[in-house]
Amino acid sequence: MNKEEYFIKQFSSNKIIGDDGAVVDGFVYSMDAFFENVHFKKEWMSLKQIAYKAMIVNISDAIVMNAIPKYALLSVAIPKSYTNENLKELAKGFKKAAREFGIQIIGGDTISNEKLDISVTIISKTSNPIYRKGMKKGDILCYTGTLGLCKIDLQRLFKNKEISKKSKFIKPILNADFFYEIAPLITTSMDISDGLFFELERLSKANKLGFEFFHKIDEDIGTSGEEYEILFSFNEKNFEKIKKIALKHKVKLNPFAKAVKGTYTTNFKNHHF
Repeated sequence: MNKEEYFIKQFSSNKIIGDDGAVVDGFVYSMDAFFENVHFKKEWMSLKQIAYKAMIVNISDAIVMNAIPKYALLSVAIPKSYTNENLKELAKGFKKAAREFGIQIIGGDTISNEKLDISVTIISKTSNPIYRKGMKKGDILCYTGTLGLCKIDLQRLFKNKEISKKSKFIKPILNADFFYEIAPLITTSMDISDGLFFELERLSKANKLGFEFFHKIDEDIGTSGEEYEILFSFNEKNFEKIKKIALKHKVKLNPFAKAVKGTYTTNFKNHHF
């Protein structure tokens, strides 16, 4: 058990904890930290891109719980060296993400710091939350999009090489409209932030089920973090409906396993910066 899991387990008596967000009275509360030298290096992205991604990775948590993001609270630790122009760039990134998803930024906190550290809280509304728990034996496991590119781009960044401005590492793609439409047809969901194998271990623990894979998944695909693609399960009878919705929204589907009796663990570590 890593330190993150151990710390969270100290609060495990609270049944609200354990998903991408906490569901309370029809609202979903999700919070993510986005810290310099932990989640990014300032040489890799512009301030606008950093602020945008800090919002997007949190909005992703709301979407995969079938919640509509409404409000955001920002906590920003600002280096003393930052100019007013720097602060304008940061604000542009936050506002761009908020505008795209119809979110109102309603407050937060700012402090002075040696490096740029951001925490974002998203408050969302839901009438039918989707949890990590709810998978049934025989359900099909699927993920959206293409995995592996973020790991390649991160390796390039570590070597001081440039990556495309369209890289998902810089600008994650959230398929919100697709997800909201398939939500009534699925049993569990989460986003892929720490790598497919690591997220599958979480799903296995939540549902006390293992997985029978349809084919071998390459390590570079299964361990690529920062992807923010959607991992979900569904009853096989709903597959044709889900495929039609995916085609409508131009979302690539990758069914890869079936839920079976047993457990699943990975020997790989979660892989993101």
